[in-house]
Amino acid sequence: MFSFKHANKSIELIERFLNTVDQGMLIFKEGVKNYLHGNKESFLDNLKTLSTLETEADIIKRKIENILYTQSLMPQLRGDILKLLESLDNILDLAKSNLFQFDVEVPYIPAEIHPDLVKLTELSGSAVESVIPASKAYFRDPASVKETLHRVYLFEKEADKLADGIKRKVFQEMPNLKLSEKFHLRYFTLHIENLSDAAQKVADLLSIMAIKRNI
Repeated sequence: MFSFKHANKSIELIERFLNTVDQGMLIFKEGVKNYLHGNKESFLDNLKTLSTLETEADIIKRKIENILYTQSLMPQLRGDILKLLESLDNILDLAKSNLFQFDVEVPYIPAEIHPDLVKLTELSGSAVESVIPASKAYFRDPASVKETLHRVYLFEKEADKLADGIKRKVFQEMPNLKLSEKFHLRYFTLHIENLSDAAQKVADLLSIMAIKRNI
């Protein structure tokens, strides 16, 4: 995946880590859909799987850190690489936390906004998923990173617009909802939207990292 000597083990682990994050976002999206559709058993399975993936990602990240330090691999890039992995790991933590809150708080979500929340989840998830190939490109061909990041920014922008639309609909077009229910819906909308914001921050980091490698 990258041309550094004696880095095969790190390459393999980084690939596994990125794939784990990618799998986690797929499970998160399925989990939100299953909650909205009332598929309680499938939702709980999604939550359990996401928790397992989050733990696996933490273990892999620690192994990568250990190899990078103990074998003195890529000392000039090590700090940036570890910051990238930490940022991606935080996204997976956020996804697990968000799905867990659905289970704990059991928000009432009216059927008329189900399609909007599903679409918001897809957009935020896609923003994160688009960071994965960009991360891989950093190690394979850093000159191509910038051109792979445009999808992240596109999905993030669309997620922000849709989230604003959902909040407006809840507060301005749904008078039968209690104010507490409106606040609850805003809370969950915001937390789903936050995944795309986190993806944008990773994209910004990757862009800077790629510039530094190409200097």
